[in-house]
Parts: sequence; C-alpha cells; structure tokens
Amino acid sequence: MNPKTSVFVKCLLLIAGIFSSSLVFAHSDAGSIGGGFMSGFLHPMLGLDHVVAMVAVGLWGVFLGRPAIWILPVVFPLVMAFGGALGVVGVPIPYIETGIALSGLVLGLAVAFAVRPPIWVAAVLVGAFAIFHGHAHGTELPNAANPLIYSIGFVIGTGLLHLAGIAFGELTRWSWGKYVVRSGGVVIALVGLGFLSGAL
Repeated sequence: MNPKTSVFVKCLLLIAGIFSSSLVFAHSDAGSIGGGFMSGFLHPMLGLDHVVAMVAVGLWGVFLGRPAIWILPVVFPLVMAFGGALGVVGVPIPYIETGIALSGLVLGLAVAFAVRPPIWVAAVLVGAFAIFHGHAHGTELPNAANPLIYSIGFVIGTGLLHLAGIAFGELTRWSWGKYVVRSGGVVIALVGLGFLSGAL
C-alpha cells in the first residue's frame, strides 16, 4: 500500500470510528456512564449538530493551513469550556440552539467555499460558536456529575472530533481530495440548515 493510500485509509477508519461510536451510544443512557468523565466525553459525539460543527473546525483549520490548523482546534475547546462553566452556574445565554445550528451552517459554508479570512477573524468566529456549544453542554450536565471531570471529558471528546476533521481534511493533499472535503463542507452546511429550519 503506497503512503497516500495508507493516509486515506486511516482517515476513513478514524471518521468511521467516530460516527459509529455516536450511533452505538445514541440510544443508550450515556449520561449515566460514571456520571462524570465518560458522560462528558460522549456528550459531544451524541448530537449530530455538535458533531458537524466540531468536525468543520478541523476541516477549516486544514484549509487555512498553519497556524490555523492547530489554533482553531485549541480555541474551540478552551472557549467551549468557558461556555460550559456559564451553563453550569446558570448564566443565561439566548438563542443557544440557534447559535449551534448556525455554527454548522456557517462553518460548513466556510469549508465549502474555502473561505480564508485573517486568522484572528477565524478564531473569533470559532470561539463565538464555541460559547453556544459549551453552554449547551453545561446546562445538560447530569446532577450527579463532577463539573470539572465532566468538562475535561467533553473537551477531550471535542478535541477528538476536531482531529477527525483534520484527518479528513488531509485528503486535500490530492487534487481530487479538495473537492471531497469541500463537498463535506456542503453536507455540514446542509445539516446546520436542517437544524436551523427545524427539519432535523
């Protein structure tokens, strides 16, 4: 197997692993698994609205190149943890579900059209959406869970979804791969639109 084929196969296996774990646990009582770390770790992977936005962050980072490829996947979980803390202590933020749906739509379109803003603009945009995702996680925190351990779990789970996006984005090494990844952005945007319109 040549190196390019090997990278492609590894990308597919990683993506398949992420989504299959989501399907396996989607209809189980995942919130009761330990009530802490595992609950937090699985939570980002159990909602398609969360998954597509977090994968999009990794994909967009690949399109923007260095240093965005690591800055965006670091900014998102850090700001998301802050948003989660706001949710835990009960600070209200309006339009949480709208913000989450918009994150998929906007980030998906950014990937689909290979939008290349200044790095600070991309980081601010990603951070703004991270607040909504984090707040949703924080308000859904199981009563029995340790907030700190739960937060560590969902930050790590989020990081893995970003890595899945980066792995998929590595397909851009090939000319045909750029079209595949941008098509993935279209799918993500459509999912975001579906949640925004209430169709999903």
